[in-house]
Amino acid sequence: MAARPHGDGGRFHIVSPVLESLALSRAAGTKVYMKLENVQPTGSFKIRGIGYLCQEAAKKGCRHFVCSSGGNAGLATAYAARKLGLPATVVVPSSTGPAMVRKLQELGAEVEVCGQVWDEANKRAQELAQAEGWVSIHPFDHPLIWQGHASLVRELRESLESKPGAVLLSVGGGGLLAGVVAGLREVGWPDVPVVAAETWGAHSLHAALEAGRLVSLPDITSVAKCLGAKTVAARVLQCAQECGVISQVVEDAEAVRAMEQFLDDERLLVEPACGAVLALLYAGHLRRLQREGRLAAALASVVVVVCGGSGVQAAELPALKRQLGLA
Repeated sequence: MAARPHGDGGRFHIVSPVLESLALSRAAGTKVYMKLENVQPTGSFKIRGIGYLCQEAAKKGCRHFVCSSGGNAGLATAYAARKLGLPATVVVPSSTGPAMVRKLQELGAEVEVCGQVWDEANKRAQELAQAEGWVSIHPFDHPLIWQGHASLVRELRESLESKPGAVLLSVGGGGLLAGVVAGLREVGWPDVPVVAAETWGAHSLHAALEAGRLVSLPDITSVAKCLGAKTVAARVLQCAQECGVISQVVEDAEAVRAMEQFLDDERLLVEPACGAVLALLYAGHLRRLQREGRLAAALASVVVVVCGGSGVQAAELPALKRQLGLA
């Protein structure tokens, strides 16, 4: 599929494929469809919402974009800025690898390193955004971002013969979750359950749901750095509470094993953040939810959003396994 803008609005994302996975279906005990967001031009779903936000900001006179990101949101911002002919500055935490910094620079972005985690980089981005003509592009907390991400569900509605029994996705700051919930309402599927996966050490949504309020994690200790927002967006918690989102936290080791198995099964390399949602299937969490009655015992099908991610290279998988004692 050619990486060209989608739709009459000249959007920067593509209509990503929806494919049945026999391997994931065996693991889950039900038909599993993959929504392959890893094939988006920037390697993740982020270009949907961030591309839309950047376009709208440009229409209103933005002269310079600034984004705080450990990777994928920054790539989406840099890509959109390049398409729009505008400069972009991406503030990244020190945990960001050199390969990601290089990708951002190759897209024409100026990269500034600040802080150890995303929250610290975000404070610096907010300072820069005070300059005249500069616009802050938040990685996940903006209504236009959620509106852009909702396009994913509209595509599912057009691709599937019937609505799925559940939608499975990963949660970091929660932009994807907010967009999917909005999209399900838009297409008339508000009753479709959503299962939100996080890893321990990046489980800010799970902690917030348990507390009944927003919670800030003391630190991000998971290897899934792209899930590393210490606090989810307020709207995301509201969505999760209103819609009865099922929160599931997996171990880092489960996420990394799922990455490796998915690479073998589907020949696709994804980040640990995406491994978290795949672990729901490979590690048996979906079947457990069915046994516990939290999901229907018989599911005609489920959709797993393969959110992808460009912040991983093949050489990193053995290193992650060694780090977690899996090698």
